[in-house]
Parts: sequence; structure tokens; C-alpha cells
Amino acid sequence: MSRPRAVLLSGSLGLGHEMLVRSCAALLERSGWSVESFDCMNLLGRRSGALGQRLFTRTVSALPGAYDALHFAHLRTGSRLASALDTSASARLTPVLRELFHREAPDLVLSVFATGASAAAKLRANGQLDAPSVVLCTDVTLHRLWVQPGADLFIATSPTAAASVLRYLPRANVAVVPPPVRPAFYDAPSKEKARAELGLPRDAPCALMIDSGWGFGPTDARVAALARAGICVLAVAGRQRELERRFRALAATDEHVLPFGFVEDVPLLMAAADLVIALPGATTCSEARVVGRPLLLLDSMPGHGRENLLHELGLRNARVAGPAPEDLVEAALAFLASPTADAVSRRPARWEPAFAEALGRVGVDLRADKETDAAAGVAAKLGAGVRSRTAVRTRAGSREVEE
Repeated sequence: MSRPRAVLLSGSLGLGHEMLVRSCAALLERSGWSVESFDCMNLLGRRSGALGQRLFTRTVSALPGAYDALHFAHLRTGSRLASALDTSASARLTPVLRELFHREAPDLVLSVFATGASAAAKLRANGQLDAPSVVLCTDVTLHRLWVQPGADLFIATSPTAAASVLRYLPRANVAVVPPPVRPAFYDAPSKEKARAELGLPRDAPCALMIDSGWGFGPTDARVAALARAGICVLAVAGRQRELERRFRALAATDEHVLPFGFVEDVPLLMAAADLVIALPGATTCSEARVVGRPLLLLDSMPGHGRENLLHELGLRNARVAGPAPEDLVEAALAFLASPTADAVSRRPARWEPAFAEALGRVGVDLRADKETDAAAGVAAKLGAGVRSRTAVRTRAGSREVEE
């Protein structure tokens, strides 16, 4: 008997979508499903996808006021500009998805990216997708592009987010679950064990400063300022190689800096730290809370970042700092000196049971079998996971390449 097939639609803007795909794929595979993920930015075509990615990233990082205007005045309200952007992207994406689904029909389409969510909903509404179309968003509010008629289920991670869905579709099927977090974060070691493995002093103040894939979180100036203040800094550059090079140059002259590029073992680094300094990305914040580490959030992410920041501050064990190095140092020292920084937070509830229950609403069964569960666990430890494929449009037609 063939295994049910799930298609996950993601997007290469930041690392949050990728981590969501990993979490959901691991759960589905443990439950006996075969899983493929597709990057919607690549599915838009090399030229359009690359242009859209550069434009979006540049707007967020270099023109935050412009992105605020786009997010709050257009994406949130569903203006004519938002509709035009959605129509343009869907015109390119829906034919590609329709072809993919026709070639090998899925039993579930799970979208963790707004463009994919919109395109899948349109195919479902037009009768061109037989499988349930499910949307998963971890932001505290979902804007108009996320919420389209045709989606069978919206999975939100807070009551506020669920209410934001009903702002556009009052009769939508909405479920609230804890934020998906990869299993390794629940199994993070103690602070003592993590520091011993990394060769860090047992009692020195230590902060993990991690980039979420946007390129304007950690900077060498911020890391240097923290190190000068006597704080050991686990400086993670992610996939920014130039930033990693600068971190390594800092480490050569200051023993307080421990530099990293892209790392898989983030749970170990979080466990070793007294404090996690990051942008208010939902995935990173959820991971830190599972490990039990307080958050110092940089107030430098526009649009949905401002909404997520307020949400995180409303939860326990989080503070905010300005982006200037001197402001960050002052906030970090004050936080580390507070009783809150010494207390390990109560870990949130596991997300998997609520997620499985939510999918049950649309007829998706996640009953795990033991053999598949064991195999998926081994694959996760080896860094395996979802086969990621990209549809490449050529003059001769469409073909697929393994990434």
C-alpha cells in the first residue's frame, strides 16, 4: 500500500519557513507520509523569483519605512496594490503547481508561505486540487495574502492570529496550536553540559546572537560591543559568509567571541547561553522558549516584525533593545543582572498533538507507525529530511531538479 503524500509549500525569505517545513515534515514522515517541499520563490521562475527575493529583502533591510507602508497600509488592508501583487504572483505560480499536482496527486497541501497559500487556495476553489489545502502561519497576524477562499483549514499559533484570519473570512475553519518546533529543542542539554561541550567558562555571562536569515540582526559592531562588556558571545552569521568572516576576525582578537556560520545544532548553543538575542522571528523565539532561555529582541524588523515583537513582549521572559550597539549592551547587561535571566522558563506544551488534531478536521490522519517513526528519527539525526525539488521553466517545457 502506497504511503499518503504531502506537499509543503515554502519560500526562501528568511529561515523561518525552512525550519517550519523541517518540523512539519518530520512529524508527517513519522506518521507514515511521504513528503516533498517546494520553494515558491523558485517556482515563480529564476528571473521573477530572484528579483522578488532581492526586492523584498532590500525593502525590509534598507527601506524599513517602505516595508511598514506596504505591510500595514496594503497587505493588512487588502488594498488594490495587495490584490495586484497577489494576482501577479498567482498567475505565475498556479500553472506550475497545477502541473505538479496533476503529475503526482498529493493527499495534503500544507502552505507555510503566503504566496503558496494563496495559489493553493485558488486551485482548491477552482476544483483543480482534490487534496485539502491547509495554511500554517506562525506570525501573530495573518495579512490578506495569507487568507484566501478555498483553503480548508488555517492553523494559527495564537488566539490573536486566529482572530486575524476571521477578519477576512468570518466563517473560516481555524485551529490554534503551539508553535511548531523541531524535536531537538525539546531534548536540548543542560547549560552545564552545553558549555562543557563548547569549551565555555561555567559561570561567565553568555549570549547567543543569531541571525534569522534576513541579514540585519547580528552585526560585527554589536558582537564587538557585547564582547567588550565582558559577555561571551556565540555569534551565528547563518548563511551570510561575509558576516561570518568578520565574526571570525573578531574572535581572533577577542576570546569572548565564538563565531559560527550556518549551524544545525542551534539547541546546543541556546542551551549554553544565558540569553538569546535575535530578531522577533516567530521560529527563533519559539525555539528559545522551548529550551527555556529568555529573549532580548532587536527592534529593527519592520512590518510583521513589529507585530511579532509586541506579541513576544506580552509573553514571559522577553525584553526589547534598540539596534544601536550601545543600547544593546545596556539592555543585555540589565537583563543578565535581573532575576528573570537566571530562571529557566517552563517549557511550552508540545505542538504535535494539537497539530494532528487540527489536521483531523480535514480528514488527515497522523497515526504514526513504529517502524516509520524510528526511520524518521535516524534520518533527522543525519540531517536528512525532505526532498526539496524545484520546477525549472524552460523553453522546452518544465523539468525538475534536486536541490
